[in-house]
Amino acid sequence: MPQLKSILLLCAGLLLAACDRDNDSPTGPSGNILASDPSIGFIHAVADAPVVNVRFDGGTVFGGVPFKSGSYVGQPAGDYSVDVTVSVPGMMDPAVVFGPADVSAGEDQKVTIIAVGTAATMGGIDPVIVAEPRPTVGATEARVRVVHGAPAAPMVDVYVNAPGTDITTVAPLGTFMFRGELGPVSIPAGDYQIVVTTAGDATDVLYDSGTATLFGGRDTFVVAVENTTTGMAPISLLVASDVGGIAELLDAATPADVRVVHASPDAPNVDVFAGSTATPAIISNLPYASVSATVSAMPGETQLLVTPTGATTPVVIDATVDLAQGFEYTVFATGLLADIAPLVLVDDSRSVATEARVRIIHTAASAGDVDIYV
Repeated sequence: MPQLKSILLLCAGLLLAACDRDNDSPTGPSGNILASDPSIGFIHAVADAPVVNVRFDGGTVFGGVPFKSGSYVGQPAGDYSVDVTVSVPGMMDPAVVFGPADVSAGEDQKVTIIAVGTAATMGGIDPVIVAEPRPTVGATEARVRVVHGAPAAPMVDVYVNAPGTDITTVAPLGTFMFRGELGPVSIPAGDYQIVVTTAGDATDVLYDSGTATLFGGRDTFVVAVENTTTGMAPISLLVASDVGGIAELLDAATPADVRVVHASPDAPNVDVFAGSTATPAIISNLPYASVSATVSAMPGETQLLVTPTGATTPVVIDATVDLAQGFEYTVFATGLLADIAPLVLVDDSRSVATEARVRIIHTAASAGDVDIYV
């Protein structure tokens, strides 16, 4: 039990002020959950799976659920046959990616269904299903369960301490393994630093939350998933509550990623600076019709300055871009040199097993409006 409590302290910081990415969840019907109805929730934790639908006895209860999303709804008590389906191009009927699974929901219960695994492997998606009496959580405590849903993550040690603690001087508090489900434990509000390392090696840090503030009064599932954003951390953490949606907690060091495309046909090779041309260029000697390497940047407002290669003047583009943690951006230098301007787009490089992704961008300065046929 001490080990279990220690592991769940890992998740304490996840009802949090530090959640960086909120996921709107277009799932399930709206309305209050009646006191006697079971509260049934679904969390999509499969990184390479597309949007899914969740059916109870053949009827869709959660529709159009993207990765890292989910919600809770009220359902009548009873036994249900639950399956999860996806739409695949070229198939008339949706494909079942897991199920049917038998789910029993009694009066005044909380049932959580979490899809974990990989879509690229036949039979690689499995549900973790947890049914329990609906709890009452005090205003100064948080009740937490945790599920390891990151298939590529190794066995890890988990440290939960006061912010700034040197973890090489303390023992790890617990271990996570893929598909494991632990809890529940009620823990007090407070500030924690959550650090995850390779098992047995406190110097090999895989994830660091920074300071995470725990708020009380909620019953929460925390799911470790594959990190599909930027940075080196292999996992991120989803926080799901039956009184709200889902938020994602990224590693504190997660940057924003930026690349630049030179699409101005009469402009010379260019250098790109961040903040000031008095500092070294972050991108050098970029020719027309070329894409730069990706550069990691601190989140926040960043001033991008573009000049001819080898010169600090003239500054042909001076654009301030608000970079969000974990997001990827492509900045296009578009138009002829006389009216060159930036076009900033947000990218999504997550690989999805059932689809290819194509984006067409018109940056031909001398062409008018065009039609595109596929």
